[in-house]
Order: sequence, then C-alpha cells, then structure tokens
Amino acid sequence: MNILQLKKQPELNLGLVDDIVHDRSSEMFVASYLSESPTGEIRLLESILELNNMQKALKRVISNKGAPGIDGMTVKKLSKYLERHWHKIEKALLDGTYTPLPVRRKEIDKPDGGTRLLGIPTVLDRLIQQAIAQVMTRIWDHTFSDHSYGFRPKRSQADAIYKAQSYIKEGYFVAVDMDLSKFFDRVNHDRLMSRLATKVEDKRVLKLIRAFLESGVMIDGVLSETDEGTPQGGPLSPLLSNIVLDELDKELEKRNLHFVRYADDFVIYVKSDVAGERVMKSVTRYVTTKLRLKVNEDKSAVGRPWNRKFLGIRFITNKKNPKICLHEKSLKRFKDKIRELTSRNCGRSLQRVIDELMRYLKGWWGYFNIIESKTALSRIDNWIRRRLRMLMWKQWKNRRTRVRELLKRGISRRYAVTTGCARKRYWRMSNVKWVVIALPNKTFHSLGLEFPWISRA
Repeated sequence: MNILQLKKQPELNLGLVDDIVHDRSSEMFVASYLSESPTGEIRLLESILELNNMQKALKRVISNKGAPGIDGMTVKKLSKYLERHWHKIEKALLDGTYTPLPVRRKEIDKPDGGTRLLGIPTVLDRLIQQAIAQVMTRIWDHTFSDHSYGFRPKRSQADAIYKAQSYIKEGYFVAVDMDLSKFFDRVNHDRLMSRLATKVEDKRVLKLIRAFLESGVMIDGVLSETDEGTPQGGPLSPLLSNIVLDELDKELEKRNLHFVRYADDFVIYVKSDVAGERVMKSVTRYVTTKLRLKVNEDKSAVGRPWNRKFLGIRFITNKKNPKICLHEKSLKRFKDKIRELTSRNCGRSLQRVIDELMRYLKGWWGYFNIIESKTALSRIDNWIRRRLRMLMWKQWKNRRTRVRELLKRGISRRYAVTTGCARKRYWRMSNVKWVVIALPNKTFHSLGLEFPWISRA
C-alpha cells in the first residue's frame, strides 16, 4: 500500500486511544494500536511506520510547507520522491541503517535582541520526525504536567495566559519570571535519552532519535557535529523539549508552587518578594545542577506580574480583575512588521500588499485575540491606511501622474495641481486632506482590507 494514497484511505479512529491517554490516572498506551510480534512484544517502530500514521504525517508536513533542507528538496517534490523510494526508505528504517542528513542552519533575529538558531531538516527527515512525534505524543502527553501548555494537543498559549491570570486573581502578586538561556541548543543528549528509555523499549526507535539529535549542522557548506541540543525547526524537537522540562514541572509540583510553563517560558507565582527571591535562587540551582541547563540572569527577574511580559502580553494593574493587555514590545514588533509589508520601496501592487497584509493580520490576531483591553490598537487601523496612502503616493511617481490620479478620483483641478506638485515627503503627503479624500477608507476596504479586532455590526 502506497502512503501517498491519502484520499482512498480512511483516517485511523483513535477515539478509544484518546479516551484512555487523556485519563490522567492511566499510564496505558493502547497496545492494540501498536504492531506486535508473534510473541506479543510491542514493536514501536512498526507502529510509527504504519500506513495511517505515515499518511497523517505526510499531510502535516505538506500543509506546514517550510524551506528545504541541505538537499534542496522542496515539500512539493516529496510525494513523487516517496513514490519511487519509499520501500527502500522503510527497509533502511526497519533494519537500522537509515542516516538522517545534517540540518541546515538558519539564524533569525529575536525580538528582544540576539539571534535564534534554527535547524532545518530535509523534508524527508521532517516526515519521519513527524511520524515519530505523533506516536510518541500519545505515549508521553498524558503523563505531562497540567501546568505545561506549549506544543501539546488541545492546549494553547491562551490557556497558559488564562492560568496565569487566575493566579493573580487568587492573590499571587509576585512573578518569578525565569528565562532559560539557549535552551534548545543546550539539552543534554544522554539525560534526554535516559528519559526516553523509561517509556520506549524499542531500541531501534531510541537509536533513530539519537541519530536525529546527532545528525550535525551544515553551516556555509561546513559540517559541524552536534553533541548537545535539539535544533528548533524539526517536528520532533517540541516533544523532546517537553520531555526534558517535564522533570522541572514535576519538581515544581513537588514543591507545591503555582506556575505556568509554555515551552521554555515559565513563570512561578508567589505572594511575597521574599518568597520570590527564595524561589528564584532554589529553582536556578536546580536547573543548573540537576538539568544541566542555564538560566539567563539578564532576562530573569522577580517582579509584579503587570510589569513582566509573558507570551507577548502583560496584565493591567487591577488585582481583583487583572485584564490581559498587549505588551508594548509586542505592539512595537507588530508595527515593525507592518512597516516592512507596506514599505514604499516594496515594488508591489496595492492589491498584493493588502493580500499579504491581511494574511499577517489574521495570523497575528489569531494569537492575540484574547486581549481584553484594545486601547493599544485604537489608532492602528488609521495608521495602516495612512501607510497605504503613502505607498500609493510613492507609486504615482511624478507630478503629472499624481495630478492625473487626483483628478480621476474627483479632486478639483485647482487642488489636484497644488497637491500633486507639492514637495512634501511621502509620509506628510499621506495625511494631506486631498490625498485622504482621493483615497478614502472604502478604497482599501474594496480591495479586502479589514481589521479583525474591529467588530462589524
């Protein structure tokens, strides 16, 4: 059976599995959904390579798109490649001879300064990692802490923020905000593999995961070995990071601390500054000595929740009813992206700019739609429209074109000439009365511009 025949095959019914693995008291993973040898031994690798799981993984990798790895193969080429080579790939995986390719290094700027190192696996390696992650999630996720929200099924950043808000309402007005320095680059492989071995008995799966961890990084054509870390960019890394940090979650639970963790972002809530300083010291010591990770002291601090940023938001100072508000840094990052999309030097048509802008606005609002105070967004819509007017004014390259366009849009010749021949810079011209009249709000609305945070009656 070819794993590419997606439409012909029904989805695997995992309702029974879901019922059991989401029962927190159960440590079961339904064996009937795993391949078994004649002796009854569960063979996890065969389960990972089963048809339904591979179909689901293929759909996910294709829908996620993403850049190619070091081999240059794109997501669009993956299906045809599998048609020709899947049997050979499957055999190599089963007999333990499959060798992942090194990841391609890409650096992206962090909002707060510095760079984040991404490791982009090849699309084939992404497919295999995704297949492993799907099965491993069902083995591990039900054992994770209720305080963990990142990269988990049916959990989101909104759930984490609401949980933090509930602690403040209960009177925990001191936040121990801790930042792990380059967490994904510093995960200890031996500790991680020993954790995995507590629930994974199939040594072939453990060997394959270690092969992905140690596949190396290609930087400017030079291969560098990786003896620590789980490079961000692969489908397996989020699950592995949760497995590593679940040890921290269990320790904090044992100490009866009130905390929220989303990936490597976590905040502990206490009731006094003294308790906050004590917790900061003891948890830092645990992270450093036990987990062999490093706390970024420059970004970690003890303070009031409304003075700290958590997942891009802050809380307005109302102890009885703290409201979720957009953080200033998130607003700045948002406006910087808008400036980039509406740059007057972009060389794109107004329609294309608005199409790209709408994709970004919808995605951005999909993340931040939980904010309860929209004051920071009160004038953003007018600012964006002004930037689009500036873009159009630049695209009307010379005086003759500007006068003609203003006349075409109903401006009298007198004002069209004086406005079109003005020597003010583009941004100032975008707010001139006759430019605003010539390019009213409905012009942009007719091209698809809408603001998702503004409800329309």
